[in-house]
Amino acid sequence: MNLAFKGIPEDGKPRLPGSLHVNRRLDRWLTFHADGRVTIRPGKVELGQGILTALAQISAEELDVALARIRVQAAATPESPDEAVTSGSLSVQESGMALRHACADARRIFVSVVAQRTGVPAEDIAVRDGDFLAPDGRVLGSYWAMAEAELLATEASPEATPKPAADRQVVGRSAPRLDLPDKVFGAARYVHDLRLPGMLHARVVRPPSRGAVLGELRDGPLPGDARVHRDGSFLAVVAAQEHHAEQAAERVARRAGWDERDTLPDDAALESWLRSAPSEPIEVASREAETPAPAHRIKASFYRPFLAHASIGTSCAVARWDGATMEIWTHSQGIFNLRADLTKALRLPAEAIVVRHMEGAGCYGHNGADDVALDAALVARANPGHPVRILWSRAEELGWSPFSPAMLVEVEAEADAGGTLQRWSQQGWSNGHSGRPGRGKDPTLLAASMLAEPFPVPLSINPPAAGGGGIQRNAVPPYRVPALDVRAHRLLEMPVRASALRGLGALVNVWAIESVMDEIATLAAEDPLAHRLRHLDDARARDVLSEAARMAGWATREKQEGRGFGLAVSRYKGTGAYCAAVAEIEAAERIFCRRLWLACDVGEAINPDGIANQVEGGAIQATSMCLMEAVRHDTRTVTSDAWERYPILRFSEVPQVEVTMVSRPEAPPLGAGECSLGPTIAAIANAIADALGVRVRHWPFTPDNLSRAM
Repeated sequence: MNLAFKGIPEDGKPRLPGSLHVNRRLDRWLTFHADGRVTIRPGKVELGQGILTALAQISAEELDVALARIRVQAAATPESPDEAVTSGSLSVQESGMALRHACADARRIFVSVVAQRTGVPAEDIAVRDGDFLAPDGRVLGSYWAMAEAELLATEASPEATPKPAADRQVVGRSAPRLDLPDKVFGAARYVHDLRLPGMLHARVVRPPSRGAVLGELRDGPLPGDARVHRDGSFLAVVAAQEHHAEQAAERVARRAGWDERDTLPDDAALESWLRSAPSEPIEVASREAETPAPAHRIKASFYRPFLAHASIGTSCAVARWDGATMEIWTHSQGIFNLRADLTKALRLPAEAIVVRHMEGAGCYGHNGADDVALDAALVARANPGHPVRILWSRAEELGWSPFSPAMLVEVEAEADAGGTLQRWSQQGWSNGHSGRPGRGKDPTLLAASMLAEPFPVPLSINPPAAGGGGIQRNAVPPYRVPALDVRAHRLLEMPVRASALRGLGALVNVWAIESVMDEIATLAAEDPLAHRLRHLDDARARDVLSEAARMAGWATREKQEGRGFGLAVSRYKGTGAYCAAVAEIEAAERIFCRRLWLACDVGEAINPDGIANQVEGGAIQATSMCLMEAVRHDTRTVTSDAWERYPILRFSEVPQVEVTMVSRPEAPPLGAGECSLGPTIAAIANAIADALGVRVRHWPFTPDNLSRAM
């Protein structure tokens, strides 16, 4: 019998919400303390997105305790539930819904025990800030009085019933971020701030190019007590004083001899390389229909080079080896997945590795945080008993972190004389969009391929299609079209490591789709808003698009020389949050985005202020990406390894952003972290066309690429 078909998983246990299904023990998720505190232990981590505040709100709501009582414990492999990776805008859906059910179940268990002890029916017992009250107001007990009873040493029950939306008082209201006070007042909160007794500082000496092999290493004096650690082509220095490690790294770099070769396609030839490299096909969506001869046909390609995460703070980790256990402090987005790769690279059993999360600079994707953890572990193993701290340089962060893969999308669309869509064909080419740890036979960590006994560099993969995919993410247009053919091609050669960056393939796919929709509207002499609305069957997509247009005054916008307006809409991954954007740009010595209006629908909004921050932050990052950012390289190495060569948006260039949420408290919550990027990029591209009459096909939207389009 197919139990899953009946709604029961193959393990025979009823499915529980989110990550609770695979982490069923309640005491893994939360603990009550006799002093009146509650500790929750999500497996998701804080990346600057404010998720820990939202999870605390959900927990306080279901437990009926004040938010101030909730303490959120940072994820660590010994204590936390394994929630894989904090990614995909899934934290509220996976961790939040797990905690909602777990806390509702904890409340049910405690109330039932109080009912048994007092004879007051469970349905008549109220909970007020952790106290259990009889109908006459008598206090019958509290969480704190029974904190030592181990009532949560059990699996979660499917019988728990979270509160209905109408009864919620804590979620749905903005709450101050729990993580911000330390950051505002400069407390030692980041992994970069961690200092342990006996700590050593290390720096890695990187090869001058991709694929280079370390040959001769000349001896020579080093500052202080600095010494060299070498394992194959992995080369590092370690010292008691950080400045000595910095100086030693510079000296050792001058003494190292490397065998180099060409391994990268030329920057100028990257687009043609994407078309010609070996690839495997991916069928995304297809349907056939008889359509008449089209009145309008558009065929266009959209190209984006590699992108860097460009974290403001560089990657950092601390590791300590005591001869039996490797303990690591890291800002990885997936501590359990990182541990899985460390077991392979270090050839240690999982129980010998402890990984603890500490916050670092946000990256919204797979940057160097996992790589630097292995760097630190390798040096720590050579220096047992001493914590070893490694901090990457700016050149390492911009030059050696995994990149979002270069991507090419081709669209061919047909419409009748009135602009009604008849046929849509779309193809995309790129490397896989996930090279995260823990998902394959070999470790994906940078240093693993440089050891004396090296591991091969695995090809990046695409996340499962059910989760949105990678290259195919948002490749299916949300509009009504009778005939559809959407395909993708994952490249089987990978010149540089490719992995996840906020939005994955959605950024290029939404840009391509929304640009073509604008072009068809222009050919049919139809307003771009009206053109979209009559092709949208999804009422929620229509609502956010109409709201963004209202916010921007779309119907009364005035045409000005050198300025333009554009709009776009998408539902992230086709299953996530909805977002529509209107952009106003100014074409001066280059393109500036001056204003953005964003309307989003995230279902139930747990922390409205946090959601607005995420939507606004995503839009600003997207503006920087499409107007300025591109990884540059020659045939051997990445050359955009400094801010001067990889510029990002400055504060003076940040657009004015207005965000509105379409409220749906009864709907399931949807993640907000990535929904605004694709629509923002597409809206900016359409605004450029409105201002200049030029359709930009090459990213970034710089004067050079605009001239190329002309």
